Amino acid sequence: MKLMKWGCAFLLMAAMGFPAIAKAEDRKDTDLASRTYGFDTIDEMLLVQSALFTYQSGLTFEYPDAVRGIYVTGHSAGGARFQRLTDLIEKTELNAMVIDIKDDFGYLTYIPADDSPLKALDIGKPYIKDPQAMLKTLEEKKIYPIARVVVFKDSVLAKKHADLSFVEGNTVWENRRGESFVNPFMKEVWDYNVEIAIEAAKMGFQEIQFDYVRFPEGFEKRHDVLQYSLGGYEDSELDPVQRRVEAVTDFVAYAKKQLEPYGVDVSVDIFGYSATLPEAPGIGQNFSKISENVDVISSMIYPSHWTSYFGIAKPDLEPYQLVDAYAKVEKEKLGELKTPPISRPWLQDFTASWLGSGNYLKYGKKEVEAQIKALKDNGIDEFLLWNAGNTYTENVDYTP
Repeated sequence: MKLMKWGCAFLLMAAMGFPAIAKAEDRKDTDLASRTYGFDTIDEMLLVQSALFTYQSGLTFEYPDAVRGIYVTGHSAGGARFQRLTDLIEKTELNAMVIDIKDDFGYLTYIPADDSPLKALDIGKPYIKDPQAMLKTLEEKKIYPIARVVVFKDSVLAKKHADLSFVEGNTVWENRRGESFVNPFMKEVWDYNVEIAIEAAKMGFQEIQFDYVRFPEGFEKRHDVLQYSLGGYEDSELDPVQRRVEAVTDFVAYAKKQLEPYGVDVSVDIFGYSATLPEAPGIGQNFSKISENVDVISSMIYPSHWTSYFGIAKPDLEPYQLVDAYAKVEKEKLGELKTPPISRPWLQDFTASWLGSGNYLKYGKKEVEAQIKALKDNGIDEFLLWNAGNTYTENVDYTP
């Protein structure tokens, strides 16, 4: 059972009428009265009281020896493919699922209950008919559940509330793929997503993975053209780049704090190249600052998504070399932090044929194992596999 940090627990005890540190004269047990209390000496009664403030979902999961997971859409989690995916995990060294709870469009992948605070948002889709039954199945099969919540890429919220988005002319701005983003400067957007994350935690998910924790790509070229609010950052004296970094980092820290009473870990997906730069200037991602505020950092290091980098002309053709080079950079970056998070990168289990002839490989067993081995050779034992269609390579050795 995960417990809250003691400082936060004591504040909650006081708010609920429990004394954070009982006076000796108020204690009937003379043995207890003789004890001293502080962060280094924990009384059994306080331990019981603090547990009251860590939400209990009724489900029990153990953190695996090392998370080795796959991505699962709402459609897959709620459909026939779910059985095939759980079978894959049970017969291999895989042990976790990252399941869409709020998807890339901004929809919930289930219909909230009538008494849920999310019901009024009217963003539920019936992909996962019974989330509790799904989680119960994962509990029985000892599959570690991670809830993916897409944050600032949210066409649904943007279209409903243009004031929370970026406007061009008289319409909500869209990127080339027709997607809209909401504004990371706005605390209303933060709370909207944190409420969704809290419900996922209460369901029984053991970790909340925030994705698209950033401004739109290329925002540095449009930041002075689009119309949008700076929210609480209106009076910031930082330059535009650092102001975006501050907003994104503040959201992560805020979300983690709000989720503490629910006993879940917090992870963030981040562009792999962010670890190679002081910060990604347009999108507001600073690898080190985000890493300081999460339990797990998941860099997306698909070989297909790099251009000529690390001296590798065609990265998709060199999965081991690309992941090995990245892992060395990340290890150095995380080593500079006082309390580094777990590194759990996203790896490629798909074929990037759009790169054109001579620039891509057909990814299968050999290529997936090469990426995993490159991580392992650099002391990284955890990973996640991405395939948008949730069709994963068979017969892979996930612990080479």
